[in-house]
Amino acid sequence: MESANIPTVFVIDDDADIRASIRGLLKSAGLRSEGFERAEQFLQTELSDSPSCLVLDVSLPGINGLEFQQQLTKAGRQIPIIFVTGHGDIPMSVKAMKSGAVEFLTKPLKRNVLLDAIQQALARDSIRRQEQADIALLKARYDTLSRRQHQVMALVVSGQLNKQIASELGTTLVTVKLHRAQMMRKMQARSLAELVRMAEKLRLFPST
Repeated sequence: MESANIPTVFVIDDDADIRASIRGLLKSAGLRSEGFERAEQFLQTELSDSPSCLVLDVSLPGINGLEFQQQLTKAGRQIPIIFVTGHGDIPMSVKAMKSGAVEFLTKPLKRNVLLDAIQQALARDSIRRQEQADIALLKARYDTLSRRQHQVMALVVSGQLNKQIASELGTTLVTVKLHRAQMMRKMQARSLAELVRMAEKLRLFPST
């Protein structure tokens, strides 16, 4: 397996012993990890294309874990977060989970609970990355369409028939059929239903 495909768990905790303990647990489970004392150090790290997640202590010097979660969101850095804390409370955990955290765990950490949460987080990130790759592929196909084929696709997925599209575009039925066939081939859509799903992923439908 290439290094780029190996999942990575980033551990941010200012307690060196806890950080080492978590990383030792991850190593025993066959998971690669990187450790940081402060949240700001993580921002200087270049994330690979492999699935990853963040084990993040709530109480940190400088910016705390919950503030850092918001900062990552605003910066568009998508990474599943597992919060760990020695003194959490319900409002804190609710805030973290509402903001998208995978789990909110209290110290001392239970080995199996932490590993289960990490596996869930890595699976979530893997799915997200695959969805992004699928959308990028669809976008590349969509960009190969001509301006007229873009118009035909938009009208097709809106439910219009070929005759209606011809009237809308002021062209002939034969021309519409030709553009439609070429558009379907370029998008690699085997059916209208599949084309509609592609349009949804590309967010071609106007928001309501």
